[in-house]
Amino acid sequence: MTDISARLVAQVMDARSDQTPLKIIGGNSKAGVLARQVTGTPLNIKEHQGIVSYDPTELVLSARAGTTLDEIEAVLEEQGQMLPFEPPHLGDNATIGGTLACNLSGPARPYAGSIRDMALGIRLINGQAQHLRFGGEVMKNVAGYDVTRLQAGALGNLGVITEVSLKLLPRNEHTMTLIYELPQDKAIKKIAALTNSAQAVSGAAWSDGVLYMRLSGTSQGVNATRKLWGGEMLPSDSRFWDDLREQKVPFFSGDDPLWRFSIKPTADVLLDTNNMLLDWGGGQRWLRGDFELADLEKIAIKASGHVTLFKGGDRQAEVRPALSHTHKKLHKRLKQAFDPDGILNPGSLYGWM
Repeated sequence: MTDISARLVAQVMDARSDQTPLKIIGGNSKAGVLARQVTGTPLNIKEHQGIVSYDPTELVLSARAGTTLDEIEAVLEEQGQMLPFEPPHLGDNATIGGTLACNLSGPARPYAGSIRDMALGIRLINGQAQHLRFGGEVMKNVAGYDVTRLQAGALGNLGVITEVSLKLLPRNEHTMTLIYELPQDKAIKKIAALTNSAQAVSGAAWSDGVLYMRLSGTSQGVNATRKLWGGEMLPSDSRFWDDLREQKVPFFSGDDPLWRFSIKPTADVLLDTNNMLLDWGGGQRWLRGDFELADLEKIAIKASGHVTLFKGGDRQAEVRPALSHTHKKLHKRLKQAFDPDGILNPGSLYGWM
């Protein structure tokens, strides 16, 4: 365990004094993902490590932001517990701070919650070099503005996360995956029908003509659902869900730009192409290829959602959908409140921030 918070505060203080932009770096596993290209003096939190507190009986864990997901998951496994949002690592040395900053969650997200849902509290260094604490370690502690959840997906633009407190869940007793060969349009309808008929769903994805439905819970409940649903059972040693979470299934190979749609799960097929992968029961859809953000935005809006250039492509251009005047104004006010001199990961979310 290493606490370098005093060093981090001093570096932010110096940067503010010199008006020097800072580029926040953790395990660096998310480099080139979600954010625009950021330039600045490195502020490395990787050494700020260690589980600060863990109470298995209360299902709560607090860890410094540089603590790796590997370390946290190993400790939880010993107690038969888990991070319910199945965080993607996307590389070696993935940290809990970076996972919150990117707001990344895996295949279980629609059924067990996101990291944003499970974040109870944080410690944060703002752009004025103040080391602040928000939230707590119990679900009841929700007094005032929810700054903790505001940091989910902020990409370090609103502060340097130094500590995260999370709600945990017990590991599932039994898990099974059923597969069905279906085209995309029929898979979308089947996901909706099956999800509405059972509580045991913990994953629903479609790729390359195959629908994958994961069930988790008690052995009795999972097996009863399997009898009702039919389908072919995926071998228990299959790594499909791990590979999907880590973007290692064949769909993600190659260098083409990767786009992420976050939309209404029951939306129809978005494009006349099979070059897509569906996750989150159809709520998260991935697309590979060269497209214009503005063109994809129109499609996403019709599907009650938005689209982001997740990886690849021009990272100096905007990678997120345009905001309304009102939302843009709110973003600027938040940036001013947390980082009045604009030194923390400037431009990571939008070029005008």
